[in-house]
Amino acid sequence: MPPTSTGTSPATSVAKPVARVALVDVQESMAGILRDCFRQFGIQTVPVAADTAAQRLMKEKFDACVLRLDENAAALLHLIRTSPSNRRILIYGIAAATQEALRLSQYGINAVLEENLDRQSALKVVRGTYLLVVHELRRYVRVPIVAQVLIETAARRKLLATSLEISAGGMSLSTPAKLASGEPVEVRFDLPGASGVAVRANTCWARTDGQIGVRFTAEDNRRFRVKKWIEDYLDIL
Repeated sequence: MPPTSTGTSPATSVAKPVARVALVDVQESMAGILRDCFRQFGIQTVPVAADTAAQRLMKEKFDACVLRLDENAAALLHLIRTSPSNRRILIYGIAAATQEALRLSQYGINAVLEENLDRQSALKVVRGTYLLVVHELRRYVRVPIVAQVLIETAARRKLLATSLEISAGGMSLSTPAKLASGEPVEVRFDLPGASGVAVRANTCWARTDGQIGVRFTAEDNRRFRVKKWIEDYLDIL
């Protein structure tokens, strides 16, 4: 005898919401590359026209945004960072040079995409940031951020660098300066909403492409200001 139906339906699993990235006025040639790269990590891209960007970014929830860092960028960035829904989203800026992102550093540009973007470069940026887009915060404690950093050595040399990522324990930087491993330094920089940060550190690694890593000194309690900023940025309770 066949089993009698109880009239109950099998439990339905609830699908996890797909992360969405707004592509604001991005040319189709670049949009196609970004669409393919984000798709590899289960992230959906949404084209957004320039004339509707302000309205959509105020009303719709996105997890990240790609926009051009032109003369109109500051107004849109201000809107994003003051929007109740999108103020914490990851921002990718399209620019010819990192300097264009530095002039807008108060808005927390997280990564820079070159204007003449190729697929390999785009995939490298997306792979390095996608965990924040999909809110896998426990697995990703480093925040990509583009900011100018002043490095002062024990010999009172002052060197300029650009931040790449920051964590509660240190940061990675891009600089043409040569620093020895273990060299004591002090790094000074501004973060969105936290200006005048200064922390003692030691260099811990260096690469041939001009990137270096510094580890904050455990005895310098000023590092806790960085930790607090990261917690607020990621909305960690």
